[in-house]
Amino acid sequence: MYRSPLYIVIFGLILSFTSTAVVPRAGLDLGDIRTRREVSCKNGEYPNNNICCLNCPAGTHLKSACTTPGEKGQCEECAAETHMEHANHLAQCFTCTLCRSDQEIVRSCSHTQNTECQCKEGRFCVPDQPCEMCKKCSRCGKDEKVVRNCTATSNTGCKKIPLQSVSTSVDAVFSVFIVLPICLALVGICWYKRKRAGGSEANELKAEQNVQERKNEETQRPGCSSLIFSQSRVRVQTSAAMEDECQALCESRNSSASNSQQNLTSLPPARLPASAHQACLIASQPNLREKEEPFPELIPANGEESLRKCFQYFEEVDLDYYKRFFRQLGLNSNVIKSKDQLRYDEKIHELLNIWYEKEGKDASLNDLLTALLEFDQRRTAEIIKEKALGNGLYILKK
Repeated sequence: MYRSPLYIVIFGLILSFTSTAVVPRAGLDLGDIRTRREVSCKNGEYPNNNICCLNCPAGTHLKSACTTPGEKGQCEECAAETHMEHANHLAQCFTCTLCRSDQEIVRSCSHTQNTECQCKEGRFCVPDQPCEMCKKCSRCGKDEKVVRNCTATSNTGCKKIPLQSVSTSVDAVFSVFIVLPICLALVGICWYKRKRAGGSEANELKAEQNVQERKNEETQRPGCSSLIFSQSRVRVQTSAAMEDECQALCESRNSSASNSQQNLTSLPPARLPASAHQACLIASQPNLREKEEPFPELIPANGEESLRKCFQYFEEVDLDYYKRFFRQLGLNSNVIKSKDQLRYDEKIHELLNIWYEKEGKDASLNDLLTALLEFDQRRTAEIIKEKALGNGLYILKK
């Protein structure tokens, strides 16, 4: 009866001894695992199977890890069109960046550096902002001046011209076109009076004889010259009198072409200056007006693409004439006005695209240049033509 509790106590002691013998072994295994997980490597190393391996150098990638601590594994050079700029233990290198069509290459891609791109000339992209495409550089307005030129990373900087500068320009124009002619006129009057006062009686008599001879010629040969010499004693002819004489001359030419030709050739140069004589002659004979050289016909080197690439050249059209230009192309005023909120360069491109869609396959650069010539914008047309030829977009028709 007393043996039963004794057996129970002995059995309990054996069981507890067995438990304490097992626990330390299990705890030791957990410690080993914890040690392997807490391996700490220095800078420039990476852990692999409880050891630290050195990184592969820039321009290479890791092919297989090391088996001895503190050594490099097997590193392989980056393939073509790939790069790796820093030491690493990556399995492959990064693909090189491809520059967009609106960018140019600043630095080519190599094994140790990526491609460096920047916007082409005339375009920009701000580095701090997302740039899916390069924007076109702005042009300063007529009342602005350039304070910073456009670069690949910044737009054109413009500043309003101070009002003082404008007033100074107005004063300069006033001085040149108003004050100067008045001064010249006063000098001319003084010179004329001095010359007249110092003339001799003989010169006066001679002048009277010349006038009388001209009167006699006029009675024998009627024409517009009789109007010009009707005031024989007037020494200096004003511009208003010259205009009247020229008008009378032109009217006379319209009534009788053969008779006016004789009258024109008989005009004495002392009474009608050469410039006025030439002006009357050109006005009365349209076939004598200066004929402009015909504008050459251009042929696109690459079809539709050539024409669209030339759209940027039409930013040369003067701001005061662009509405008239597009009306000449057949766009109505409402369509033109709908683009008023855009910048000038964007406005030109939008309206040209509308014109292109309207014309379809009949759209031609020659039509655009002809529209400029219609309202005397030949210089602008010449500039656009030279750019189109110079950049190889168009060739001259032989």
